[in-house]
Amino acid sequence: MNIGDVATRSGLPAKTIRYYEDIGLIKPRRSDNGYRCFVESDLHKLAFLGRARALGFTIEDCRTLMALYEDESRASSDVKALAEEHLAKITGKIADLQAMHDTLSELVTCCAGDERPDCPILQDLSRQISRTPD
Repeated sequence: MNIGDVATRSGLPAKTIRYYEDIGLIKPRRSDNGYRCFVESDLHKLAFLGRARALGFTIEDCRTLMALYEDESRASSDVKALAEEHLAKITGKIADLQAMHDTLSELVTCCAGDERPDCPILQDLSRQISRTPD
């Protein structure tokens, strides 16, 4: 398969596939004329990487996951530990987003949104951060 075929079948852009090759996540064969020649296992790896990235794993996490996937003597506890660490990061991001939502929602509720110049949203955004002495 050429890169166009693999891009279509994997759902990944050709640019992403080239990038994954550049950083060593995949290693397609090369034909005599230098073109990439992908096999089913390459397609499977690309689908694996696409799914891992869609779940928010970093490139380095993907590298680790791929190594674990290819290691038949792996312990599933290693995979679970990586996934739990990533889940904790996601949970933290959700908490941060919820706090942002709550704050902005409160500010929007407090703003009259009329012709008056006073605006709690702008007042909050312009607050000075209090500094602690060094």
